Amino acid sequence: MEVAPSEFIEYIALAIEAMAIILVAFASVEAFIGVIRNAFGESVQLNTHATYVRYLKWLIGALTFQLAADIVHTSIAPSWEELGQVGAIALIRTFLSYFAARDVREATEEHAVEREPAALSVSPAQAVSAALPD
Repeated sequence: MEVAPSEFIEYIALAIEAMAIILVAFASVEAFIGVIRNAFGESVQLNTHATYVRYLKWLIGALTFQLAADIVHTSIAPSWEELGQVGAIALIRTFLSYFAARDVREATEEHAVEREPAALSVSPAQAVSAALPD
């Protein structure tokens, strides 16, 4: 059984799309479990932040896989219409990835600022003794 190059490329694109779907499914299950744990756990704010950031990172990865699959799809003698569609999809996915990455960065920065006051409540003597080796 001989597989034409275009069929082989389609199989590759489908495999990459399947990887993206698996990433989204895994990330969604993990985030759901994290949200449930946060609802009944002690340190809700810290865990909620970590769950949110981790979920967004997984989704950014999945968007990257989807974009790769679209690029592979168009490698087989694309028409101008197909190129336009992939260009529009790539633009949308790039914007989604950019804004999700920005949300991760902002959430991480906000979380660092929220944790800073606790570090400032340490007296200078405590800070020095903590820095010295035992």
